[in-house]
Amino acid sequence: MQSASGITGIAHAIQLAVAPVFLLSGIGAMLAVMTNRLARVIDRARVLEGQLRAGAGEAGPVRAQLATLSRRAALVGRSITLCTITALLVCTVIAVLFLGAFLAFDTSVAVALLFIAAMCTFILGLLTFLREIFVATASLRIGAP
Repeated sequence: MQSASGITGIAHAIQLAVAPVFLLSGIGAMLAVMTNRLARVIDRARVLEGQLRAGAGEAGPVRAQLATLSRRAALVGRSITLCTITALLVCTVIAVLFLGAFLAFDTSVAVALLFIAAMCTFILGLLTFLREIFVATASLRIGAP
């Protein structure tokens, strides 16, 4: 009979872990968006650095664009770091849930604190990403020669 209660405990842990797993999917999607954005910033910076080396165009505006791109890359990099930390914290929540079910100890405080930490880092990551978007749109020049 002890085996049946163990299976029930694991089944309950799996039920509890489903929501964090869906959260991981959302974080993964955000990380994909952020890394694509970082790749575009890097690609644009490489083009501008090539123009600067070749002497094509005025150096002042190109350097200003490179400075903006550098700032954007730093912001996106920080966002990626924070969201990756979020994913790690959510994975830790899932692991603690399973350990608690397997070893039969109360995980409520640990899970709550880890989840709060995960949400805080996710919020910071999204705010940093939003800041990068503001920097990008402020430097946008549509129709400029």
